[in-house]
Order: sequence, then C-alpha cells, then structure tokens
Amino acid sequence: MAPAKENDSQTDQPGVPPIKKPKLEDVLDEDGGNSGQLAVKRKQTVTDRSKQCPYLDTINRHLLDFDFEKLCSVSLTRINVYACLVCGKYFQGRGTNTHAYTHSVAESHHVFLNLSTLKFYCLPDNYEIIDSSLDDIKYVLDPVFTLRDIRSLDREDVKQSRTVDGTFYHPGVVGLNNIKANDYCNVILQALSHVKPIRDFFLMEKNYANIKRPPGDTAFTLVQRFGELLRKLWNPRNFKAHVSPHEMLQAVVLWSNKQFQITKQGDPIEFLSWFLHSLHKQLRGNKQPDSSVINRSFLGEMKIYTRKLPPTELDDVQKQLLLATDEYQEKEETSTFLYLTCDLPATPLFIDELRENIIPQVNLYQLLAKFNSISEKEYKTYKDNFLKRFEITRLPKYVILYIKRFTKNTFFLEKNPTIVNFPVKNVDFGDILTEDNKKTHQYTKYNLVANIVHDGEPNSGTYRCHILQKSTNQWYEMQDLHVTNILPQMITLTEAYIQIYELQETDET
Repeated sequence: MAPAKENDSQTDQPGVPPIKKPKLEDVLDEDGGNSGQLAVKRKQTVTDRSKQCPYLDTINRHLLDFDFEKLCSVSLTRINVYACLVCGKYFQGRGTNTHAYTHSVAESHHVFLNLSTLKFYCLPDNYEIIDSSLDDIKYVLDPVFTLRDIRSLDREDVKQSRTVDGTFYHPGVVGLNNIKANDYCNVILQALSHVKPIRDFFLMEKNYANIKRPPGDTAFTLVQRFGELLRKLWNPRNFKAHVSPHEMLQAVVLWSNKQFQITKQGDPIEFLSWFLHSLHKQLRGNKQPDSSVINRSFLGEMKIYTRKLPPTELDDVQKQLLLATDEYQEKEETSTFLYLTCDLPATPLFIDELRENIIPQVNLYQLLAKFNSISEKEYKTYKDNFLKRFEITRLPKYVILYIKRFTKNTFFLEKNPTIVNFPVKNVDFGDILTEDNKKTHQYTKYNLVANIVHDGEPNSGTYRCHILQKSTNQWYEMQDLHVTNILPQMITLTEAYIQIYELQETDET
C-alpha cells in the first residue's frame, strides 16, 4: 500500500479538524486593521447619516399637494416618480442624469419622497432618510383608517383638526376643488361621502383590494380612486382644508368614454346613475340586494302596473272592443330602483289675482303620492299611450329622490322653479306604502342627510350641496372650496334637485 502524502496526513488524521480557508473579512489590510469591522462602521455611518439628515428643515409642508396625478413634471412618465418636498414638484428617477437628480443640483432641493414606496431620500448624496418626524407626510399621501378610527368619526366628542396654516376643519367637511366645470361631480362625491355604509366600506382599502377581476381589467381604477378620495376627505391630519378630486375625475373621464368631462357642465343625476352602476359592476355585484355595498345601501323594489290606452280618434264602441283584448289589459312587473324620480307640477303661466303665489310651491308628500299604487300617470311614446302606477314593495336603507326640474323639448331646455316644501327630519315613507307592504317594514321614517341644489339658468348655472355632519349635528353648505354653516330652515327654501334620506332605525320622533 502506497504511503500517504504529507498534506493528506494533515487533513485525514482522526481527531484533527480540517483546515478552513480564511474569510475575506478576517484578512488584515495593509494598515493592520480589520476590514470586517470597517464595513460595519461604514454601514453604521450611513445609517447615522440617514437618521441625521441636515436638510429636513428645508421641507415646505404648505407647498405639498398629493392630490394630482403622480407623473413627472418634465418627462410626464408615471414610472419611479419622486416628489420634491421643498417645492412640491414631481420628478422621475434618483440616479445621476435623472430629472430629480438634476433638480436637486440645480435648485439645491435635497429631500425627495418616492410616491410608490413612501421612502424618503436625500439627493444628490442618494441615501435614504429615516426619521419619524416625516410620518405626517406619509399619512397625507396615503391615509390609513382602522375600524376604531371609522367608528369614532360620528362620535360627538370628535375634535376639530388643524391644517398647516392654522385653519380648523371637521374631517369630512372639506371643500372640493372645481377645476373648471366639474361642480356637478363634486356635489355627488360630497353627498356619497356622507352615506355611512359607502364611507365605511371605502375608507378601509382591504374591503375591496382582494376582489377577483379578469386579467387586464383596468376599470377597477375607478374604485381605487374613489377610495383614495374618501380617505383624503376624512383625513384628520390634512395639510390644507380642501381636496382636489383631480385623479378621481381623470378616471371618470376615461372610463365614461368622455361622457362626463371636467371642462363641460353636466347633469348630476346622470353622473350619479352612471357612477353607482360602475362601482356596483367593478365590485362584482349582481342583481341580488346584498351583492355589493351599493345595493345594500340604495337598492329598493317596486311593482309597476301598466295599462295601454286606445287611440283617441276611435269612437266609444271601438274603444270598448279594444279594451276587452289582452293587449289592453293591465300588466304587472317587478322592478328594482336606485333612486325615485319625482315629477313637479307644471309651472303656472299666469300670476294669481292676489299676487300671493309668485313662486309656486308644492309639498314633498304630493310628489311621493306617485308611488302609492293608486295614482296613475300617463306616459306618451311616438306611437302609443300608457297609464302607469307604481307600488313600492321594499324601501332601501337610503332613499335617493330625484326632483325632475328640467324638461327638454325640440327647441330648448326649460327649468321648473317650483319650491318643494320638505321636512328635514321624520319624513314618513310609510304613508305611501300599502297595508301589506307596511307590515314588512319595521321602520319607515327617514332623515335628510344630503341635499343638492341647482342655481341659475338651465343650460349653465352652478350646483351646491348641503351636508349633515353627524358628530356635531350641524348642517354645512358646500360649493366647491367654500364651506359655511347653514340653518336647516334655510335648506327647505332652496330649489332642491337631488336628496338623500337615511332610515331612522329608532322610534325617536
């Protein structure tokens, strides 16, 4: 047997551990120091510098505005966008030769925030800033609500919040910026933000973040933008007492195929109808009442009885013969509704003799009598005439009333200025239910929570809304950025256009 080699005998001898190669960190450098310790010290130095950035006092919080689209102000790209916390502008990139790097060198603006990762960086030195004093900026960019926060929003002991410039405001009662002619969208968004189930659902992103949707479905952006807007409206730590719905409206313009635009006045009821259906569809809702938060809040049910009328040019005998056929018998169908359309009586052509009734007025219960299953209304088509009557079988938790003020004929659009007299509290919808349907409803009294008003000419004009702040039980009038207190008695004198009533689930009177 051949003798073992000398180096083999050193490693293969029993009880002797094998020789290990020295690690790079354990090799002494030229100065006799330990490079491993130097690496640790170098890392510690970077960490210390990250926590002790000398430029934090250059941040201007009153210039920060995260409501606009997150794209670079130079290249207009949405990829890897940073916000300069000194001037508030958006720039792309962080490395050399990027727009953010160039801006930091040219303007001596050093503190930047990555709008997607929510991390802070100092440029051009390019190190991450770790400082808890910047958490308020993160919260303004991406507010987060817990269940406890949401439950406390309507409590009576909620304190006012304060902005950077010292202005006090109530969360949820903040103005929405009118970019050009989008006040018809603003009033709907403000009204929906005070419908409790809608607000509570969208304030927590996890409620809709995991909804399954087909690949490439980008229309879900509408739901995400609406959630972001509600979180900003109810944010108790805002830097300013108003919010710009720019990103929300961009999504509306895109997914409505420019049916609703920022630069052109529109009809709030058309926007409300489209918006509720779009949200319901994107939340994977179906025809079931509990399939989405939209249906759970607004979906009601009614029976529609339709009877065809014989032509007026026929004599009585021919009419009787036609009425005996199946075509002219009354037909019944069940339908669902998200809002109820109330028809105003025609405006009188002449002023009465005593000049007392200069502005025509009508009681709300007269408008609601349309749905009592007894009143019949004639509907004309280009060919046939029909008589219809409506019977509400199930009232939703929130009733939306659309008071039809505008009538369009061949030549122009006409507005009905009739004032609707309505109570702010205890509107009893049980009066229009049949006895059988009334037995299926434990409560039928509703309180007004939002009132949308149109002022001015039919083709132009402006919209404003009245909102009830539940924590203070105070009414506010909102018109774009202007928010003012208003007495509930003054609300009833306005030309109401859309109203939202909330079911009163107690026996209070």
